[in-house]
Amino acid sequence: MSEQQAEGFVPPPYPYDKLDRLAAICAGHDGGMVDLSIGTPCDPPPAAVVAALATSNSERGYPPSIGTPGLRGAIRSWVDRRFGVELTLDQIAACVGTKEFVATTPHYLRLRTPSRDTVLYPAVAYPTYEMGAILAGCRPVPVPPRPDGGIDLDAIDPADAARAVLLWVNSPSNPTGALSDLDAAAAWGRAHAVPVFSDECYVEFTWDGRPRTVLEQGTSGVVAVHSLSKRSNLAGLRVGFYAGDTELVTYLKEVRKHVGMLVPGPAQAAGVVALDDDAHVAEQRDRYRRRLERMATVLGRWSGLTIEPPAGGFYLWFDAEDGWAFAERLATAGGALVSPGDFYGAGGANNVRVAVVQPDDRIDQVARRLGVEQA
Repeated sequence: MSEQQAEGFVPPPYPYDKLDRLAAICAGHDGGMVDLSIGTPCDPPPAAVVAALATSNSERGYPPSIGTPGLRGAIRSWVDRRFGVELTLDQIAACVGTKEFVATTPHYLRLRTPSRDTVLYPAVAYPTYEMGAILAGCRPVPVPPRPDGGIDLDAIDPADAARAVLLWVNSPSNPTGALSDLDAAAAWGRAHAVPVFSDECYVEFTWDGRPRTVLEQGTSGVVAVHSLSKRSNLAGLRVGFYAGDTELVTYLKEVRKHVGMLVPGPAQAAGVVALDDDAHVAEQRDRYRRRLERMATVLGRWSGLTIEPPAGGFYLWFDAEDGWAFAERLATAGGALVSPGDFYGAGGANNVRVAVVQPDDRIDQVARRLGVEQA
């Protein structure tokens, strides 16, 4: 075997596996660990959504990979209702959650345009943007943030833009909660002939201003990516969708048919019920807003840091000087597990991300351990 063959791809450690040592410290507390590291929803979805899983009669056959007409119709209605954007059904398709879509799309787009080999993505971001580029054999090129935290399109090197197979934007951002100018991103992509994929999974939890989508100024050259995981507490069902530019969506639909990317039929039926109901989302917004404010106050009083609620999303993101040191202090004193910021890029090494996804009584438990229960 040649040396080149021996140096094949070796998957790096999965970021959250690095937290095992801190998880053990947290587990030593009376009442156990309070896990604020991963954005896994804890609150129940609507009962009607759960009932739909058992009554769809769709479990015996293969579901359409693009999504059932019912699911795509519900998506179209939701996009119109939420953003005032009208789509046709051929501009919409389902995906198995959105992580797999983020991870695989660079590969498919590079097959479509072999002359391009670069993926542009926010420098402080969900790690799967970079990993998707690596798995596709592309160059991952991070784009730095603006002072307000949004992506700095002016910082993109023209040489990188000429090689780009796509640009990822994420608003509200995971982990920072920052909002990007999606109209500007769409305009940049069209000017440079670079498809823009906008990850909008946290859009229902936009706190500063109204929820925005990249589709508002037209669908040419842009695709919005959404998930029911956060909106409806359905991370386990793996129901997501992508919508926008007809040619891009059609291309991806056809490729993904061959791969067998199928959202299970019962999950699609449940997704219809979830998308048709806005009331449970309003309730969830209230829960997350309350938890963000509560946890920001608790951690701020305990640490002496100034911790502000985000512009969007359900994560607190703040400068702690050393993310790992802060995470260990919090695990030791409060039994709470949080994510050091270097999980999200080298630019986040000083930061910490706190996911307020635990019930109120568990957040209160952390406050009591830290001695700030009256916060």
